[in-house]
Amino acid sequence: MLLNLIFTNTHFHCHFCVSSSYQNFPFLLCPCRRLLLLISKPLTNLKPIQSQAPSFTFSPKPKTPTTWSISSALISSNTIPILPILHTEVKALLPHLGTQEVSRVLLRCQSDSSTALSFFNWVKNDLGLRPSTQNYCIVVHTLAWSRKFSQAMKFLCELVELVKDDLPSEDVFKILVLCTEDFNWDPVVFDMLVKAYLRMGQVREGLRSFRKMLRVGFVPTVTASNCLLNGLLKLNCTDRCWEVYEEMERFGIGPNLYTFNILTHVLCKDGDTGKVNKFLEKMEEEGFDPDIVTYNTLISSYCRKGRLDDAFYLYKIMYRRGVVPDLVSYTALMNGLCKEGRVREAHQLFHRMVHRGLNPDIVTYNTLIHSYCKEGKMQESRSLLHDMIWNGISLDSFTCWVLVEGYGKEGKLLSALNLVVELQRFGVSISQDIYCYLIAALCQENRPFAAKNLLERMTRDGHKPELEIYNELINSFCRCDCIAEALRLKTEMVDKEIKPNLVTYGAVIDCLSGLGRSMEGESLVGEMFASGMLPDLAICRALFNGYCRENDIDKAQSLLSFFAKEFQIHDTESFNALIRITGGKGDITRSLEIQDMMLKMGLLPNPLTCKYAIDGLWKARRVDSASLVK
Repeated sequence: MLLNLIFTNTHFHCHFCVSSSYQNFPFLLCPCRRLLLLISKPLTNLKPIQSQAPSFTFSPKPKTPTTWSISSALISSNTIPILPILHTEVKALLPHLGTQEVSRVLLRCQSDSSTALSFFNWVKNDLGLRPSTQNYCIVVHTLAWSRKFSQAMKFLCELVELVKDDLPSEDVFKILVLCTEDFNWDPVVFDMLVKAYLRMGQVREGLRSFRKMLRVGFVPTVTASNCLLNGLLKLNCTDRCWEVYEEMERFGIGPNLYTFNILTHVLCKDGDTGKVNKFLEKMEEEGFDPDIVTYNTLISSYCRKGRLDDAFYLYKIMYRRGVVPDLVSYTALMNGLCKEGRVREAHQLFHRMVHRGLNPDIVTYNTLIHSYCKEGKMQESRSLLHDMIWNGISLDSFTCWVLVEGYGKEGKLLSALNLVVELQRFGVSISQDIYCYLIAALCQENRPFAAKNLLERMTRDGHKPELEIYNELINSFCRCDCIAEALRLKTEMVDKEIKPNLVTYGAVIDCLSGLGRSMEGESLVGEMFASGMLPDLAICRALFNGYCRENDIDKAQSLLSFFAKEFQIHDTESFNALIRITGGKGDITRSLEIQDMMLKMGLLPNPLTCKYAIDGLWKARRVDSASLVK
């Protein structure tokens, strides 16, 4: 129908060309009609690319009419901007446009990267066709040849991710190589492929591509080699780092200072600092003097291993060689001193650093503050904190945490709370972890009302309390016999859609039973059961002990029977206590009934059962003897 409209209506034009001169010459075709006519011709007569062929035959017949016509239409200046507009108009023709045809059109547009890019994006984004690996490779070659490297890298990253997720059998490197036989290309593409793999976190694929380059005769640049070394180092593949370095030497890829710095890091990560001096000598033989990165890498490694003498030796050597230590150098040395408990010396080094014009950062301050807190020297830590704020350095969560924890370990919770208030006054955000730590600490000191106030402050700050915090508070209130507050918190939990668990119910039931309100506690068992939770042995004992304290022996016995029948909780200890109580009252008949109940449930009497039964019989006999004497 669309084609009939085009051929029969000589006045048909898209809205893009309505006002153009084409209206004055009806026998001429506007770019829209020309493109529609070109791509409406069947494309099935194009010869498909043979996958087993050594190279891609994009145009086996150089003048395949349809491919030639499409390309010519695309290259015309007025056609590219209207490609998205034509989407709906060519919908019926899309089945004829496959990835092989896309490759042929891209091949003909290789001299005009803007045209190729526009067509590729139109196919991919507007038509919704998924380009093949080959389509991607052609576009990447075209863009790289036109020195549009950032766009080429974007498509390479997109391609390697696509292959990883959906086309694991595709060999991107091989297809890139095969594409080079039909048009202009730049070897930098293969360097970019290695970097793309590394950028997308596919380090092992990057290593494979690096080695494939060497096998086919492409020599990677030192930049690509360094990227690969760095990626392998991050994965702790130190052996692979040395293999890559050997391949660099074998194929004449000259290392630079960055290469040596990475390998210095590899040596330190290997723990083989003994080889460092030899490696540094080799580095100098190659004409590279160690720079600040080299020294910082070595100093950090020596400090981690406790070799402070070697670290400070390098620190002095740096000055002699004209390399001025920076903030990283000083922070590493301070960290090494603090690990050995030499915090005062670290603080002196800190002052020396400031005197030499270096401004400490958050890491430097945190190193000292953490060490002072570990030693319980909170005054010094607080002084450094004020120094940070005065110098305009924003505190991070670690700074706040170590200070609060330091006060907590010293048993100075009030100071920790005052610190939180002070930090908030300075606009510092307090993390949920700090609030939770302080609430739990207050609860352990049986100060639940202070903890609840802190919970409210935490909620106002936008944090959402979790189940564990509510349980801490409820437990604390229950230990203080403040059952009303505990029940209010339980209701608040439910209102906030936080489901109480066994710990919550256990604390409340135990408190109610201890306050002589065992019936209320037992009603909570029904609530638990209704919510899909089963009571445990601790809840059973809490209720049993509550009824016993209330001197309701019948209810206590009934409870044990109920828990055994409904929840399969058989508590020999509670049965023994019941025998002891009834025996102590001289009620031998009930004592024997309870023993019989135990046997029916499959509970064997233990030595305590026998002892309490004998004590009961003995007491009953004495009572009988006393009554006979009277």
